[in-house]
Amino acid sequence: MHGSELSDRDALFARLRRRPDVEAPNLVAVDAADRLILDEAAADLSAARPGTVAVIGDHYGALTLGAAAAHGATGIRVHQDPLTGELALAANAETTGLSDRYRSCTLGEELLGGATVVLMQLPRSLSELTEIAENIARHADPSVVVYAGGRDKHISTAMNDVLGRSFSAVRASLGRQKSRVLTASGPAAPAEPTYPVTDHLADIGLDVVSYGAAFAGAKLDIGTRYLLDFLPRVNPRARTAVDLGCGTGILAVSLARLLPDVTVIATDQSSAAVASAAATARANGFGDRVSTLRDDAMSTLGTDSADVVLCNPPFHVGAAVHTGGASKMFAEAGRVLRPGGELWTVYNSHLGYRGRLQRLVGTTDVVGRNPKFTVTRSVV
Repeated sequence: MHGSELSDRDALFARLRRRPDVEAPNLVAVDAADRLILDEAAADLSAARPGTVAVIGDHYGALTLGAAAAHGATGIRVHQDPLTGELALAANAETTGLSDRYRSCTLGEELLGGATVVLMQLPRSLSELTEIAENIARHADPSVVVYAGGRDKHISTAMNDVLGRSFSAVRASLGRQKSRVLTASGPAAPAEPTYPVTDHLADIGLDVVSYGAAFAGAKLDIGTRYLLDFLPRVNPRARTAVDLGCGTGILAVSLARLLPDVTVIATDQSSAAVASAAATARANGFGDRVSTLRDDAMSTLGTDSADVVLCNPPFHVGAAVHTGGASKMFAEAGRVLRPGGELWTVYNSHLGYRGRLQRLVGTTDVVGRNPKFTVTRSVV
């Protein structure tokens, strides 16, 4: 890449922000992996025909907008599992005048049909990578080359193995600034899709359906398992409830089973989680009372619209340990709950959220604590 192109790209990157995701001095909108992916793919990007570049897992738009600005790519198709990533890309594209260069797509043929170049931030989970790799091999052009990068500390040899099951050639780049790129080519003949998977959890009597990117997969997260013990104490007169950060929908379906008159909205910013929760609700016969919504912390739900919110909040923002996401969820719960409404929260005890819940929601009591988790009930 020429010096002028580098300086133009750096000027572009300097304008990118993370909003509406958490912004803080230790959280960046562009990382070294973004830069390395674009550098490794530079020749293929410059030669790509319009509409043949796909981007997966772009955190805040650096890959998409970098390909558009530095390599003239048009008709870029993008899939980001978190809604915050989609919204950040849209805001950054508008700021930089590049909104017409890409469109958001679902994972599958819409995203990958005929693609010859795929840029990807490697996901943290092997299950998500498996689903992505299988989709690329199934739908992309046979000549496709995949440039999948990440920070060294998050890349494992198992990722090479996962890619190797869907591609005949996988090689790793030299490292740079603690980042690396895995390049995959030669898509293999696709087998039956691995995802979604369904598992019967006998101890809670539910069939759980999971797509690759859903947190905890088809298993029962131990925090959720602890909160389930307290669902019988939820207000039995509740008619509207929200499973906030629903994952595969275990809490939503469990509450619907417990309270026959309640309707539940299972909401998450992850497209895989929302698809998983909808499938879990149908698999257990609750598709009529559990609806799903892909949203950023209930931002589109009405004020004073719910009787109960259930929440098992994350304590990471991407790869960084940060509690800003939880605070956002608590503040929105305080807004969405009606006066007298209840927020039931489970969290790692060392995080000490009780004071924050008291401030953002209302009177908060600790109703359970084990060696790892705390469960609280907050009343608006």
